[in-house]
Amino acid sequence: MNHDPKTFFIRTYGCQMNELDSEIMVGQLEGRGLKRTFDEDAADLLIYNTCSIRDLAERKVMGKLGQLGRTQKRKRIIGVTGCMAMAKKESLFRKLPHIDFVLGTNNISDLSEVLNDVIITGKQSIRTDNTFEENLDYLVAKKESKVSAYVSIIRGCDKYCTYCVVPYTRGKEVSRPPDDIEKEVRKLAAEGFKEITLLGQNVNSYGKDTPETQCLFHDLLYRLDKIEGIERIRFLTSHPIDITLELMQAIRDLPSVCEFVHFPIQAGSNRILKKMHRIYTKQQYFEKVAMLKELVPHASLGTDIIVGFPTETEEEFIETMDVFRKIPYSVAFLYTYSARKGTPAMRFKDDVPQEVKDDRHSRLFELHKEQAAQERAAMLGQTIEVLFEKKNRNGQLKGRTRCWKKVIIDGPDSFIGTLQQVKLHSFNHETLLGQVAEVAAGV
Repeated sequence: MNHDPKTFFIRTYGCQMNELDSEIMVGQLEGRGLKRTFDEDAADLLIYNTCSIRDLAERKVMGKLGQLGRTQKRKRIIGVTGCMAMAKKESLFRKLPHIDFVLGTNNISDLSEVLNDVIITGKQSIRTDNTFEENLDYLVAKKESKVSAYVSIIRGCDKYCTYCVVPYTRGKEVSRPPDDIEKEVRKLAAEGFKEITLLGQNVNSYGKDTPETQCLFHDLLYRLDKIEGIERIRFLTSHPIDITLELMQAIRDLPSVCEFVHFPIQAGSNRILKKMHRIYTKQQYFEKVAMLKELVPHASLGTDIIVGFPTETEEEFIETMDVFRKIPYSVAFLYTYSARKGTPAMRFKDDVPQEVKDDRHSRLFELHKEQAAQERAAMLGQTIEVLFEKKNRNGQLKGRTRCWKKVIIDGPDSFIGTLQQVKLHSFNHETLLGQVAEVAAGV
């Protein structure tokens, strides 16, 4: 039998969905009477909420957990949750015999039960269901910020891109009832939150699995926009095939919906897109971007790119560079391909040498960095809306524009949680600097 833990430490790896899952686990544990500590060595219960999207992410966690097994000075309960728990399941106990429980992405609501199993029996416990039942109490989530909050609307993915583990680690798409989402957002508004980010592996698929609700993603946006107190609505992530005209019209027409769309192309070659099973061509992608730009001319776009996908040629990589020249992305997450066990792409020979992948990544990164610097320079002198969230270590206020740009100013604490018009005068690396418009104007 294990001692009942009094304190817990949780470390989150990976995406925003993992961050939200951690917030829910924190709420559950605090509801049990446990106290959160940010000192790993002081905690009685350690939870590592893991990511499987890249080989490096897994290796980092395995190294950390292996080190714990060698250096444990006292008996503590150790749990592994998240995508790596789903990908590796029971094999984690063989590789890391000192861990106590494994909890999959579809079993967050079982945390307390699993903890009881471990405490009472002293034996290892595992819950890794392949399907997700919409039974999570999102209202217990302990939010890190007091200004901006993540809200889950759909879990899982049905797209089966050949390089991606998500359909296997998070299962099929399951939409959350719109009434539940609205109730949570109303509660957040009442608590003073000003911004919400709607989360899903593919938010644009929202409602397609539940036709009885008659609420697709754009319908949900119209419902949430009416909630008083919510100044901004963001959403992540989108699949280009599901970005509809109705969604673009909602971005144009709804005051709270931010004009930033994560619109990931992944590669610039139609042959590679087909090999990735992205189910669109580059031409279809460009058509949707053109439609969005026509409806919302000042919209900013983000993308994900994988360079060095199996069989990618230099000419095909140049096609990806050309996409960036046609569409200067505001935000770009650039990755070199790494094979993920359990994905269809594992069958492909990983035939692009690592040094070639690294060279392509470096060239694309330099192009994006140059374009991003030009975009920031063009913004100087403009007055732009910023939502301030907190102070940085230097005591300056940190916030973001509607299109996701970081902004820092000198200002009072009373600006935290408020929207301010800021005149931009310079930038430092990727951060824009400015002062409140009235101050800049000498008012």
